[in-house]
Amino acid sequence: MKGPLFYSKILLFGEYGIIKDSKGLSIPYNFYNGALKMDKNPSEEAQQSNKNLQRFTEYLSKIDKQLVVFDIEALQNDVSTGMYFDSSIPQGYGVGSSGALVAAIYDKYAQNKITVLENLTREKLLTLKAIFAQMESFFHGKSSGLDPLNSYLSLPILINSQENIEATGIPTQSSNGQGAVFLLDSGVIGETAPMVSIFMENMKQEGFRNMLKNQFIKHTDACVDDFLKGDIKSLFKNTKQLSKVVLNHFKPMIPAQFHELWKKGIETNDYYLKLCGSGGGGYILGFTPDIKKAENALKDYKLEVVYNF
Repeated sequence: MKGPLFYSKILLFGEYGIIKDSKGLSIPYNFYNGALKMDKNPSEEAQQSNKNLQRFTEYLSKIDKQLVVFDIEALQNDVSTGMYFDSSIPQGYGVGSSGALVAAIYDKYAQNKITVLENLTREKLLTLKAIFAQMESFFHGKSSGLDPLNSYLSLPILINSQENIEATGIPTQSSNGQGAVFLLDSGVIGETAPMVSIFMENMKQEGFRNMLKNQFIKHTDACVDDFLKGDIKSLFKNTKQLSKVVLNHFKPMIPAQFHELWKKGIETNDYYLKLCGSGGGGYILGFTPDIKKAENALKDYKLEVVYNF
């Protein structure tokens, strides 16, 4: 048995802000993927994944039936015969490893599921997002449901606000463009839950809330608009501002050894770094007007280009 593939995702803009109704833009990243599988001789990783699926199945059996009904019997049978999630998506890297798993389980076991082929009204997208948020909270404590939604639909998703999301098109990549979005491997695994709780703790302070609204969300929204319009000049201006705001106010989410590198990018304009997902490790997202310059400035690190301007 081998299920369909579900891809990783990259939240280009909106990390943390979407909790407080900023815009967001999430795109599928086909470099990594995962699928449900069974093997006669499972590896150690497969056995570990199977154990996680046992716990997840237990959790899904108690999920609100008004929201979603699963064929729990079929799921329990498959898990008891060794089903696991075979994935190349790195865990704790902010590219949606649990999201792809949630999408795969929903696709195979949900009854009366909303399929990718039907007319995806805003209402259906919000229903899917609510189901996925409930499912994924098993892994993170609190989830927006966005990662699994992206993985399930394999389409770019524009978040206008928590109650207003839509599948969207993004400008075609320019294969020989100098400008690029890239992933920088921090070499450290990030944990989502502790980062989110630091953020929630900060939200209790009025100064932090004001900064979020007047700076972070303002620049995030502008970046999303610029990206979708293909206004690259304005995009880099706003990404630079966003990078500054994150360095000044989200320090705990940036691994300490990257603080200087982050600052250097802002000062030289060779690249601008931002959080990829909740931060704390995993990938860091970079934007550069000139990928050659960025590669040179970051030559000690592993970069993966995900989009060319």
